[in-house]
Amino acid sequence: MSFAVALLAASTLALSPAGLSPVGGAHEEGADVSAVFADPTGDVLRAVTFDSEAVPPGARVTVTERTGRDGTRIHLRLHGVQPGRTFGAHVHTNPCGTRPGDSGAHYQQDRDPKQPSTDPEYANPRNEVWLDFTTDRWGDGASSASVAWRFRPGEARSVVIHEHATETASGRAGMAGARLACVNVPFE
Repeated sequence: MSFAVALLAASTLALSPAGLSPVGGAHEEGADVSAVFADPTGDVLRAVTFDSEAVPPGARVTVTERTGRDGTRIHLRLHGVQPGRTFGAHVHTNPCGTRPGDSGAHYQQDRDPKQPSTDPEYANPRNEVWLDFTTDRWGDGASSASVAWRFRPGEARSVVIHEHATETASGRAGMAGARLACVNVPFE
């Protein structure tokens, strides 16, 4: 019996996303989403693609959020997207819809009064969640980000995959090109 318990514990540990221990404490909270991208329709889907070459229908995505008293850690993993490419990815304020713009603006802990936000004072990886990643030859990629805050309830609703890496220059900060795909995440 103890061998079976040890085996179960080891398999559970092996399946846990690497490095996603609670942020700053023993109590763990957060969202876990695994989904398959599909073409946008009139129905609300978990994950939609707007560019079937970059993010083909059937590609998979996993988003894991862990929160604690010292902040939030987000892990993004994709399988089956365009190989050998760098994508931008950010947490957005609205859920995904049938159009790329439905997901709203980037979530910002301290909101830029001027939108869209391109001021590096606000559009930066300390004030937003940036999850840029580069895929391997099979189209698999992953990214993690940690921030020293928690999302305001109901104000972070999705992760959007963008056309290219996130820019940082003044007047272009936070920009990452077209919205290629979106996954709904019930961030806590």
